[in-house]
Amino acid sequence: MELRRYWTIFKRRYWLAAIPALIVLAVGLATYQSPPPTYTAGVRFIVGQTPSPEAAVADEQRYYNWLTSEYVVNGLADWARGGGFATAVSQTLAEQGMDIPAGAIQGSIVTDNTRSMLTIAMNYGDADGLNKMLAAAIQVLMERNAEGLPQLGGVNAALVLLDDIHVNPVSTGVRAQLDLPIRLLLAIAAGIGLALLVEYLDPSVRDGREVEKIGLPILGEIPKR
Repeated sequence: MELRRYWTIFKRRYWLAAIPALIVLAVGLATYQSPPPTYTAGVRFIVGQTPSPEAAVADEQRYYNWLTSEYVVNGLADWARGGGFATAVSQTLAEQGMDIPAGAIQGSIVTDNTRSMLTIAMNYGDADGLNKMLAAAIQVLMERNAEGLPQLGGVNAALVLLDDIHVNPVSTGVRAQLDLPIRLLLAIAAGIGLALLVEYLDPSVRDGREVEKIGLPILGEIPKR
């Protein structure tokens, strides 16, 4: 019986339940903008220290060079996420005629490292711009990495680039696709709550059960037809 009661209320107040959903739908359609395109690209490096000629044949020295390379990779990954690296990349791009602030570059950089391998990836809203940004980042990493690691004594670590630059589009996430439907569902829920509130505050008597609730006897009922 309760479900039938709610259904009766909904039929009587359906327009209240529909108003919030219609408003959200109208505003959503009027202000809808397709998500801006986003592109991503990344490359990997093998990082190490160039051994001195007199120690090139010493197995122990080669072992320490490999061990040191892991610390170098960790340091370079941290440096590439910092503002100094982003500023260096921005300056390199400025020399090529591209004005991209260091803050935008720093926010787009993601780094990772595993043993002697360094990975750097970047995200940007323009494919050609991303290609140039990553190329500038590669240049700074290979030519100026001693600036980020004073332990190198001003001598750049040896970086071997393992990948070519491939720019790939990033698909829009599920959240962007479900944004309007979720807002519509919330608006419908709010509309139903509004209809129930109005029904609760309405002092009108609409059926016999409401008359009985206030303690009055029912002598008869006139049907609708």
